[in-house]
Amino acid sequence: MAGAVLASRTSGTLAEILVMTVMGGVALAIIALQPTKEPVPDPSQIERQKRQILYQGRAEAYQDIINPITDPILLVRNAKVAAANPAAEAVLGNHIIGEDVRVAIRHPAAADRLANPNAQHSGEPILLVGVGSADQRWELRIHGLDDGLKLVQLSDQSSRYAADRMRTDFVANASHELRTPLAAIKGFLETLEDPAAGKDDDTRSRFLKIMYDEADRMQRLVEDLMSLSRIEAEKYQLPEEPVDLEKLITDVKDFYLDSRGRTEKDFQVLLPANMPMIKGDSSQLSQLLHNLVSNAYKYGGKGEAVTVRVELSRSGSMLRLNVIDKGDGIPADHIPRLTERFYRVDKGRSKAIGGTGLGLAIVKHITERHGGRMEITSEQGIGTRVCIFLPVIKSETLAQPGKSSSDSGVTNL
Repeated sequence: MAGAVLASRTSGTLAEILVMTVMGGVALAIIALQPTKEPVPDPSQIERQKRQILYQGRAEAYQDIINPITDPILLVRNAKVAAANPAAEAVLGNHIIGEDVRVAIRHPAAADRLANPNAQHSGEPILLVGVGSADQRWELRIHGLDDGLKLVQLSDQSSRYAADRMRTDFVANASHELRTPLAAIKGFLETLEDPAAGKDDDTRSRFLKIMYDEADRMQRLVEDLMSLSRIEAEKYQLPEEPVDLEKLITDVKDFYLDSRGRTEKDFQVLLPANMPMIKGDSSQLSQLLHNLVSNAYKYGGKGEAVTVRVELSRSGSMLRLNVIDKGDGIPADHIPRLTERFYRVDKGRSKAIGGTGLGLAIVKHITERHGGRMEITSEQGIGTRVCIFLPVIKSETLAQPGKSSSDSGVTNL
């Protein structure tokens, strides 16, 4: 009787010896199945592949965590970018995944620490300049994670450095603005010490007038600097005093009519019939009005009227104060910088008419302290409008809903 031999592979690689006995228990056949010709994988290679899959899975697991973070975040392994959130791709480019981190962040201060797998990371910041754009300043922090991953965080510090630069510029500009009139006063004093100049009454009177004007300019500048300092110190203290803005506007108008030679036709006031009270600091709001009206007369057309117009929002929750001049207007590229300290569109003209360069900066800070906002619009050859939005105190005296613009005296917003 014929014998049958059955063979099978174990795991497809090892031989199995199968012995079957027929005819009286005698072994008729022993068949050895030879190993396959496929190479046996290196165990260390299998382990590396397992780790790579595991690491990649962990990087992907972190992806859902880092995606919502607004700061740019990178995950780095073996000096290559394993993952990045959208903020990082926006700054560094969407091609950085899999790229050498030293190419993704081209900065010598960070290159060694990012690429060195043995580097110890304490989270201390590294200042980066020029990443993203030439003006941006970043703080880079590196944190070690499990499995050789490094978390790289970029924090945009541009605004902080801009504020520091503004403070530095402010001190430099203030020093310059004070030094200029002081030098003029000192120079004329030295001239008056000359006996020949001292005996000439006309020369002495002219020099004394210039010295007085320069001293007056210094006084205005010092007062504006002190005022700005006080406002900034109180910027987080919301004023609670009820203020009658209509009375403040009337006081400013009377000042210009009585002390500055203006007439009724030079100062136009348009107010709503039911003028609401606002919460505020009356002295600061008076200063705001004086600064805006003074600017309107300085830079408006000669002989042209200045208009102060107050409107109410439809909801009655906001008041809009407009100060309008009819002058040369301001080029559009200058408008965003008008509230910067010492910024002047025309430096020569501003100094000639006695401007300190701080008026609109003071207006901006007063407005912000009162929980309002400021808008400047201008059209060259037509004039400029400065709008101050301020919250009002709600009361029963506010205009009823649906009241027509003719009843309130102004057009509602």
